[in-house]
Amino acid sequence: MVRARFIFIVVIFLMSYNIHAQKKTTTIHILNADVADYDERLGKNVQRLIGNVIMRQDSTYFYSDSAYYNEKTKFFDGFGNVHIEVNDSTDIFCKLLKYNGDKKFAELFHDVVLMDDSTVLNTEYMTYDRVKHLASYPNNGTITRNDKKIISEKGYYRDDIEVVYFRKDIVGTMPDYKIVSDTLVYDMGKEMMYFYGPTTIYNGDNILYGHYGWYDTQEDKAYLDQRAILRNREQSMTADTMFYNRKTGYAKALSNVIIEDTVNKAILMGDFAEMWRDLGKCMMTDNLRGMYYEQKDTLFAKADTVYMYYDTLNNDIQQIKAFYNVRFYRNDIQGKCDSLHYVATDSAVYMRRDPIIWAEDTQMTGDSINIVIKDQSIDSLLMYPNAFIIQQDSIRGFNQVKSKTAIAYFNGNEIDHMYNEGNAETIYWLREDDGTLIGVNSSQSAKMIIKLKDNQIYNIRYFKDIKETLYPEEQLTEDKEYLKGFLWHIDIKPQRKDF
Repeated sequence: MVRARFIFIVVIFLMSYNIHAQKKTTTIHILNADVADYDERLGKNVQRLIGNVIMRQDSTYFYSDSAYYNEKTKFFDGFGNVHIEVNDSTDIFCKLLKYNGDKKFAELFHDVVLMDDSTVLNTEYMTYDRVKHLASYPNNGTITRNDKKIISEKGYYRDDIEVVYFRKDIVGTMPDYKIVSDTLVYDMGKEMMYFYGPTTIYNGDNILYGHYGWYDTQEDKAYLDQRAILRNREQSMTADTMFYNRKTGYAKALSNVIIEDTVNKAILMGDFAEMWRDLGKCMMTDNLRGMYYEQKDTLFAKADTVYMYYDTLNNDIQQIKAFYNVRFYRNDIQGKCDSLHYVATDSAVYMRRDPIIWAEDTQMTGDSINIVIKDQSIDSLLMYPNAFIIQQDSIRGFNQVKSKTAIAYFNGNEIDHMYNEGNAETIYWLREDDGTLIGVNSSQSAKMIIKLKDNQIYNIRYFKDIKETLYPEEQLTEDKEYLKGFLWHIDIKPQRKDF
C-alpha cells in the first residue's frame, strides 16, 4: 500500500501539470534595458541588453543586470542579480541564467534561491521547467519551510502542488526530531513525508527506522514497513510493519514482532503487539514466546497473550500478566497454567487455573500456586487448596503428598523442605541403601514436615492425629500405591524444544 502510494505520488509529481501551457505563445518581450545593441561577435540575431533588464514571457518576468537574447531561437542568458518572478508566490534568484524560451526551460547557476510562500530552496545549480512547474537540483540542495530544514544530494520540487522529491543523503532537521533517508517525498501542503528506502527518525532517545512508510509531521504519526524498528536506551521493538504516534507514545506492531528490554533482560516475540509509553503498558499476542536472560539459567516462556506494566520513570517491570496456555521452562524448574500474574512489589508470581510446577522428578499442583522470588531465585512455593506433590521413585512407583495447603522452601535451585497442613496424606516407598524395597508407607496426619536432599525425600515428621501403615511389596494393590486424585502429567511437562 505504501509503495503503491509512493509510485502514484512520483508519477503525478514528474508528469506535466498543465498541458495548455505548452500551447501558449513563446514570445519573449523586452520591457526594459538601459542599453540595447547587436554584436555580431555574440552570434547572429543576438541582442545585448545592459542595465535594469526586464523581460517577460506569458505571466513570468525576468530581471537581470544584463542579458544576451537571440530572438530567433528564443534563447537568452541573464547575468548578475537574476530574478525570475514566476507568479505571485514563487520567485527565483541566481547570478547566471540560461533560458530556452521555446521549451520554457531554465538553467540557473550560483547562489540559486527559490522562494515560494514559506518555502525556500538553496543550491548552486538548478533547472526549472515552467511547463511542469518543476525545479530540480542534481548536486546538493537545501529546502527550508517554516521550522523544517531538509538537505539532499538531489531534489525535485513541484511549486504548483508544493511537493518535493528528495534523493540520496537526505537529512531533515526539525525542532523535535531529525530524519535521515535515502528517498523521500514531502507533501508540504499536507505536512506528510513518504519514504521509499532506508529511513531513520531521531527524537531524543527514541529512534524510529523503516524502509517504506510515511510520517505525518503535524500529528507526529508514522507508519513503517519492511522490518521497522522503534528503539530507546532501554527497549526496542522490531516488526515487519509498525504504526507509531509520538505524541501519545502509542505503537502497534504486526508480524514477526520482537520486543527486547535491556534493563529487565527480557525478550518477547510474537505477531502482534501494542505499546502505550505514557501508560507504561505493553501487550503482545499471536504465536507468543519470551525469554528472561538475566539469571544464570535463561527462563523461556509461552502464552497466548501477555501484558507488561512498567514504571515510566525507571522502566522497571512492575507487573506481568499472562493468559491462556501459559508455559515456562528453565533447566531446574518448569511450569504451566492458564493465568499467571507477576507483581514486582510482592516479588511473587501467582499461578491460577490448573497450575503445575515440575522440579526435576517432582510435580506440584494445587488450585492455585504462589511463587515467592528472592535474589532472582525461587524462595518458596505455596500450593492451595488441594495441594498435591508427586515424586517419581528411583525404581518404581511414586512418592505422594496430599494436603489442603503446602509450602515448599527452596535452597538454591532445590527444594529443601515442605510444610503440609490440613488432612495431610502420604504414600512413601521405603528402600534400603541398596535400593531393596522395604514397603510402601501410607500415613495421615493433621500436618507434616518433609525434608529433602538432592530433591529426594529422606525424612517426614508427622504432627497430630497420626495414622501410619506399612505395606510390604506382596500386599501392594493399586489403591495402596496411589492417593485419591493422583494424576501424573509428565506428558505435558514443558521441554526446551517447545520454545
